[in-house]
Amino acid sequence: MSSKSWMAICIAVLIPLTCYLIVKYYSIDAMAMPRRYFEDSVTTVIKDGKEYTDTAWHQVKDITLTNQLGKQVKLSDVNGKVIVADFFFTHCGSICPQLTRNMKRLQGLLKLKDDMKRLDTTFVQLLSFSIDPERDSVAVLKKYADKYGVNHDVWWMLTGDKKTIYDFALNEVKLGVGADSAEVSPDFPHSGKLVLLDKNRVVRGYYNGLDSTEVARLGEDIVFLMLEKDKKMKSPIFTKLVGLWPIFLFVAIAVAIFLFINRKPKY
Repeated sequence: MSSKSWMAICIAVLIPLTCYLIVKYYSIDAMAMPRRYFEDSVTTVIKDGKEYTDTAWHQVKDITLTNQLGKQVKLSDVNGKVIVADFFFTHCGSICPQLTRNMKRLQGLLKLKDDMKRLDTTFVQLLSFSIDPERDSVAVLKKYADKYGVNHDVWWMLTGDKKTIYDFALNEVKLGVGADSAEVSPDFPHSGKLVLLDKNRVVRGYYNGLDSTEVARLGEDIVFLMLEKDKKMKSPIFTKLVGLWPIFLFVAIAVAIFLFINRKPKY
């Protein structure tokens, strides 16, 4: 084999690999990912003589409530999914109907429609927490959900212990849902925000749930989080390439033997 042929083989192998590594390196921070909120702790780490900060972001706690189908569910049941949460009550005479319609619009934007024969519920879960759980029973939530075309697999309307729900809203996702009163009136001052949580249950954004533009932006951010990779995890492509090292070694040895056998004799 001539030196030109050998060079062509090298180029054919090295160029794609080099391009992949360059793209991988520069694409890490190419997308403007939604920011993280609420640090639990920040520690300083010294590595190779350089100082790095390691931030532990607040992960909302796991809670157990009951959905509109009467099933007890936990946040840990949807581990690995992006979560969108809102807070409402079915007797609300102010913002809740519009908030629910925009959540339904979000359900549509994500193509999680009721008429799909096979739903891919791998990535996103919508959660609506009732802040009037005493009146919002399972039956009431089921009727309300059916009225608004809720897909029961991908959108849970949740009721349960009032203290648990309020503690979650105030201390976990940090929303001011109103005063901790025993009664919830139609003009109860609660939040119209939609809250975005990533796959690790870390808050990644707040959006005006009454604004269609904000809901569309939320839809875009969901896509970003679905594509986001854990920085501690290796690239699956790179992992597969490393796993194939015996094949590369065998090919390299075979090529070397071939070149040795077919080398030009010196005169």
